[in-house]
Amino acid sequence: MSNQRPTPIDKEVQWDKTKTIMSRTDAAGTIDYANQVFVDVCGYSQEELIGQPHNIIRHPDMPKIIFKVLWDNIQQGKNFHAVAKNLAKSGEYYWVVTDFDIIKDPMGRIVSYLARRTSVPTESVQKYIAPLYQKLLQAEQVGGMEASAKYLEQFLKENNFYDYIDFIEHAILEFKK
Repeated sequence: MSNQRPTPIDKEVQWDKTKTIMSRTDAAGTIDYANQVFVDVCGYSQEELIGQPHNIIRHPDMPKIIFKVLWDNIQQGKNFHAVAKNLAKSGEYYWVVTDFDIIKDPMGRIVSYLARRTSVPTESVQKYIAPLYQKLLQAEQVGGMEASAKYLEQFLKENNFYDYIDFIEHAILEFKK
């Protein structure tokens, strides 16, 4: 498979948002399972997905700090709710919130991550998530991930959120029907 990333276009993937996108990766983030909903939404075939790093669907609008916070948590065995803008093979985007099952071997070592992704209310993205991510990206472009991390920490503190998960739960619950 080529490493050529699709060119993003400002168009949302149309998909049945009542369904759940599921994938499993090994401990390093390599995809070893993708359900049909994932295949349908992202536009890659099973064969194109299996064996690829999960960041095959990473949208350039996503701040790196969000993935750092996510990995820092799940590698410690903590479930984590992250909202991501993903990039389909077509160049279209789709927003999801991810919930993880962390699978460990009998010795307690993490062997894989099962991710369940569901849709995010458009209003949540427009009002809360996209504006924050845009600021985080700007901070990253100027001062790297360290600047982005500081901005995120300050944003959460100023808005009285305990942590990123608290922010995400607030942003999504406000618009859940």
